[in-house]
Amino acid sequence: MTTAHTFHIPVMGTSFTIDSPIRVARYGISSVISLVDDNLIEDVRKFYAARYKEPFTPIKKFDEDWRARRITEYLNLVNRIVGQQTADVRAAAFEPGSEITRYFDLIPDESASKKLYKRMLDTQDASARQALQDELRTHVIAGRIDVNIMTKLDKPNVDRNGNLLSEEFSDALSALRGFAQSTINGAIELSAGFNRRLYTYIEEFADFYADAVGDFKKEIILKVSDYRSAITQGKFLARKGLWVSEFRIESGLNCGGHAFAGSGNLMGPVLEEFKQKRQELISQLDGFCREALKLKDRIVPSAPLSFRVTAQGGIGTAQEDTFLKRYYGLTTTGWGSPFLLVPEAVQIDKDTHQKLAAAGEDDLFLSNVSPLNVAFNNLRNSLSELRRCEMITAGTPGSLCVLGHLATNTEFTKNPVCTASRTYQKLKLEALRALGLPREEYERQAAKITDKACVCAQLGDSFYKNTLQDKLTGSFPAVCPGPNIAYFNRAATLKEMIDHIYGRINIMPFPNRPHMFIKELKLNLNQFAELYANKKQEDAERKDPVRDEFRQNLEEGITYYRQLIPQIIEETEAFRARMLQELDLCTQRLATL
Repeated sequence: MTTAHTFHIPVMGTSFTIDSPIRVARYGISSVISLVDDNLIEDVRKFYAARYKEPFTPIKKFDEDWRARRITEYLNLVNRIVGQQTADVRAAAFEPGSEITRYFDLIPDESASKKLYKRMLDTQDASARQALQDELRTHVIAGRIDVNIMTKLDKPNVDRNGNLLSEEFSDALSALRGFAQSTINGAIELSAGFNRRLYTYIEEFADFYADAVGDFKKEIILKVSDYRSAITQGKFLARKGLWVSEFRIESGLNCGGHAFAGSGNLMGPVLEEFKQKRQELISQLDGFCREALKLKDRIVPSAPLSFRVTAQGGIGTAQEDTFLKRYYGLTTTGWGSPFLLVPEAVQIDKDTHQKLAAAGEDDLFLSNVSPLNVAFNNLRNSLSELRRCEMITAGTPGSLCVLGHLATNTEFTKNPVCTASRTYQKLKLEALRALGLPREEYERQAAKITDKACVCAQLGDSFYKNTLQDKLTGSFPAVCPGPNIAYFNRAATLKEMIDHIYGRINIMPFPNRPHMFIKELKLNLNQFAELYANKKQEDAERKDPVRDEFRQNLEEGITYYRQLIPQIIEETEAFRARMLQELDLCTQRLATL
């Protein structure tokens, strides 16, 4: 699957990239749609059907296979819209301000298409110029429309009478089916864990298998944070005849959304392992995959299969972007949080957008609001966070559970509820009070309970607040920016952000911003300190394999970066010297923990 650009826009929340393909795919920009919230998806489908004068028949909850059908119909609508938009770009006149001119202005300067475009601009002969323009029109390709499934969000569903539906109607399997039955030739990105049931279900859909020349109608992307996870999941799929077309490596902490700290696995060493073992992994997976395809009597590609390696999380400068591609051989890079400042590209309400533009390092924090009990990147003054604090002050903590995607707790109720719900927090606080704990201990434990917020609904509220004015009531948008957004301090146009990515301009006014590798290292040091620095002396001296692995990974990461820094030739000598000084400080800090 070719792309015009060397970056993609990762999935962000449930609503921020819900319509990004409609906004930017015609310019060759790939993006990822979240499939978590089918209620939101249905509302967005209704909105765009009206805008593009497409027929719309509602798919109601409890209609047959409603979740998968909502997803399929929305993706098909997006595909039709993007297809027409791209055709319109190809047909546009080559004149200032036109869509086709904008397309070629945005793509990388070193691409063959851009060089051909510049040649056309310099051509004076009318006939030759026209011939070049005709050729350029064939170079216009839409960005990929990819989708994301958080594999652990796989709640079972019930019918209108409360009867449990069979497992293929669970959240994750329904979402997969919705994508598989759509007309989109894109990829499904699997993230946030290993779901064997979901991965096994992929076998049932022919579009995920390669044809004779190794092409796919639909691809599989695995988002991972270390090599071990990649090889485990990759082998599981390959043994079913399913090929992973891309390993998308994401920083565990220097990213947006949920933060999976892991055991101090740093992006640099992880990328190095992929670089060194890439051919070995390709050979292993290709062997498993071919054997499985033969056993299934399916087409076996004539040539060995391969995969892309990409990375995302914390990238903020053209120098970092260029280094990652040059040194590690990445196909593309993911730029997420910075695009939250580009309303042309994402769905974001004005209030959240302004707060993100003004946010500094202290305004961003790793919170406990997620009912998944996974750390969650948060903005201190988001409407969601302010609402959570307001409800605690009012004595009615918790949220109304309107979607139920994270309703899995049965501690107090027969039917599962979400730990962010008002129902659960009321019952849990009552049980806590009954223990008669000292006030300080009660408040400490109560804070852990009321920390949780309804992120599965509130991550979609930005769309309602921004677009559907009739649904403003009860909208308290949550946002999940990565720490990197602190170094961007204003709104940006699509062209400005792309020009920044490609080094044509610089919109980051923070010359002392740490390199993305150093920033991630510091975040991991903070995590290590939080987990272990306050241990009692006797506990600290006791053997702890998890703690020891974390420390060892940090120590080896620091050693690796010392050796790597001279290779980062995209940075100035002064910048590399500063990186070494920061590593010295990190070494000293680790020694004190």
